[in-house]
Amino acid sequence: MNLLEQALPYSAYQINSIQRFGEYRMKTIGNIIWFLFGGVFMGLAWWFFGLLAFLTIVGIPWGRACFVMGNFSFFPFGQEAISRDELTNEMDIGTSPLGVIGNVIWFLFAGIWLAIGHIMSAVACFITIIGIPFAIQHLKLAVISLAPIGKTVVDKREAEAARVRNYKG
Repeated sequence: MNLLEQALPYSAYQINSIQRFGEYRMKTIGNIIWFLFGGVFMGLAWWFFGLLAFLTIVGIPWGRACFVMGNFSFFPFGQEAISRDELTNEMDIGTSPLGVIGNVIWFLFAGIWLAIGHIMSAVACFITIIGIPFAIQHLKLAVISLAPIGKTVVDKREAEAARVRNYKG
């Protein structure tokens, strides 16, 4: 055992594990509070629009996006919505020009209403000091609700790794 190992009571792996456990605990607490104090309502709103979209054959892609974003809206902490082409470096139908057309149609029929719901929820959260982190999350979800086609939800670490991998600076 060298002098450095004797001086440090924990290995780098143990320190990283302790940090991850702390992050996991905070994320879990944040998600529970979020869900109980309002996140459930906006998540159900996403699922409602998803069910409406699934009633039509042409609305299935929007319905799928609604359920992905609805799950994200239920438990947003520790996750991030990221463009699929940024994540995979591959274009697909949702990240192509057809995805842009899909997002315009989405915006007109459902996106604006979900954005308004998230903004109203954000204002209600901003009124209390303790609700400010939740208000910020509602504002992020409001932006996502305007154009969800072509996005997917991943762990924050995975999103950061994709950004680092794609960085061209």
